[in-house]
Amino acid sequence: MNFLYPSFLWALGVLAIPVIIHLFNFRRTVKVYFSNNRFLKQVKEATTAKRRLKHYLILASRLLFLFFLVITFCQPIIPAKNQLTNNHTIVLYLDNSQSMSAQMEDKVRGLDAGVTFVRNIVSLFPPDTRYKLITNDFAPFSNSFKTKSEVLDLLTQVRLSPVSRTMQEVLDRVRHQGHAQQQQEVFWISDLQKSTLGIIPKALDSSAQWRLVPIRFASLANIFVDTVYLENPFAASGEKNVLRVKVRNDGKRDVDQLNLKLTINNIQSGAGTIDVPQGGVAETTFDLATGLSGLNEARISFNDFPVSFDNEFFFALNFTDKIKVVEIKKDNIPTPVEKVYGNKQVFTYQGFAVSNFNYNELAQADLVVVNGLNTVDPSLTNALLDYINKGGTLLLAPGTQPDVNNLKNLAQVPGLNSVPKAEPLELDRPDFSNPFFENVFEEKSTSLAMPKAARLLDLGGDRSAILKFKNDQAFLSLFNRGGKLYILATALESDFTDFHQHALFVPVMYRIAASARRSETKPYYTLRENLITLRLDSVNDDVPLKLVGKEEVIPGQRKVADRVFIDVPKFSVEQGFYDVVSQGDTVDLIAFNLNKEESLMEQYTGEEVKAMAGGGENISIFTATSSGAFSNEIKERYLGTPLWKYALLLALLFILAEILLIRFMK
Repeated sequence: MNFLYPSFLWALGVLAIPVIIHLFNFRRTVKVYFSNNRFLKQVKEATTAKRRLKHYLILASRLLFLFFLVITFCQPIIPAKNQLTNNHTIVLYLDNSQSMSAQMEDKVRGLDAGVTFVRNIVSLFPPDTRYKLITNDFAPFSNSFKTKSEVLDLLTQVRLSPVSRTMQEVLDRVRHQGHAQQQQEVFWISDLQKSTLGIIPKALDSSAQWRLVPIRFASLANIFVDTVYLENPFAASGEKNVLRVKVRNDGKRDVDQLNLKLTINNIQSGAGTIDVPQGGVAETTFDLATGLSGLNEARISFNDFPVSFDNEFFFALNFTDKIKVVEIKKDNIPTPVEKVYGNKQVFTYQGFAVSNFNYNELAQADLVVVNGLNTVDPSLTNALLDYINKGGTLLLAPGTQPDVNNLKNLAQVPGLNSVPKAEPLELDRPDFSNPFFENVFEEKSTSLAMPKAARLLDLGGDRSAILKFKNDQAFLSLFNRGGKLYILATALESDFTDFHQHALFVPVMYRIAASARRSETKPYYTLRENLITLRLDSVNDDVPLKLVGKEEVIPGQRKVADRVFIDVPKFSVEQGFYDVVSQGDTVDLIAFNLNKEESLMEQYTGEEVKAMAGGGENISIFTATSSGAFSNEIKERYLGTPLWKYALLLALLFILAEILLIRFMK
């Protein structure tokens, strides 16, 4: 135990006063006349013994009263574990991710508690201490040290951020901005969320003192939308479709009859209920009516308390981007390919005779179909190989008399060989477990009538072919060459196959085209992603695109042909919808959602993080679960435990004892 004001101990000299009063009782002698001295002597003996005991007790009470009163003014303390030093630099990391909107046991928001913790810290240290405040936004103010008043002013600007940070990202930020000449103390104020904290380093910088301040929430369960997707993602505008929604339960109890609401363009378009098992995922569907076209803002919403930051899920239903198909054929006669891709609401089709083909068209195409050619000249072969290597998709349907040696240069399939024309064979039914056929067939019938074909090419015994003959030979194969290469084993001519006249032809060709779409705008993006790819035909290269939502943002971007690559400005955008605007015209719609990991509320304890970080002596943990408890704990750590209140209480107790002795002890 130490004293803040030990010089006041000289006042203990006042303890002599009660002793002096006790030894020299200056009361006047009072004569008492009594007829019989014998009786007087007996009374005197009895009362003197009692009076002596009473005086001693009163003297002890007075001495102890004065002693503890003096000790009170000396302000005794139990020494602090951590000492305050001058010219100290303090780094304050305040987690302001969306999960910090949850409530602690005292019903205070985690972020509000964290702000209060920071206020307590800066009010404790000496005036010349400098602070660096770091939040998940990595805002410019975190690049330099601030005074106490500047930090308090910055705290009024802290808001929940859509950005979550791993522990390593924050450590890199602290290390990058550190001052090697000064020993730093780092206060880490966070909910220590398992899903976003990432990989914890096995050891923290030993030159710094790490103070973990966990924000502990009450036992929480959370419901959130895991994903949404269209049953037919390439349906044309106006066509009927089905929206599938997966909902996840992060809690330890089942959720029954959760009400979900679908809103499209601020008009409720559907509602339903769903049961979600504890720790599991449930799926439900919404029918999308016909007539939906253009750019559409859609959201799934529900009520889930107390964690409500993820009660809405945003996604865009855009029906503007068409798949560009280029067919290279032997002449200008219409082909089955032209007919199947003639739906102008879904496809932009161009057909060229091989003798009149401009190679520049390849850069604009999602899918290139080489149809009916027996040979491909070397220059076109090189252009097509370059197209595939850059991620393009090519469908090769041979002519009626294919030159295999020539086609090998393009296909680059070592086992490719020619087969003499034979009688047409029936195709085997599709493998419904193949992802290629996902959502293609409503009924997976084993009695499906299949087309027939006369095989002209041996595709090398492809065991994973998309379609096969009944003798297990490949009819349609897929080869990955950077992009995708589809090869048919026969010509699309009536003398060789009826595949192009069969009901299976359209869904297969649509699926090939769907897989070729290289720059499809996704229904939604998370704020954890870094890049968005858009296909925009008529964009002025000199005028940048804007993202217009709650605020207007000009993101980093670059244009290559008809594609625009946009860097996600994750520090400037929030969850919700943003119009892509070019020269005042809205050309696309993007929906942003929080990172799904942010919705997983399970937390590490401070002890767990310390153990995983090496458990060094330079790591300490604050255990306070409320703002008031944290204030007391940090004062105890840096100022010590004050005992003057207890000394004052004892002083009052002994003066009360003196009063009681005088009043009641006869």
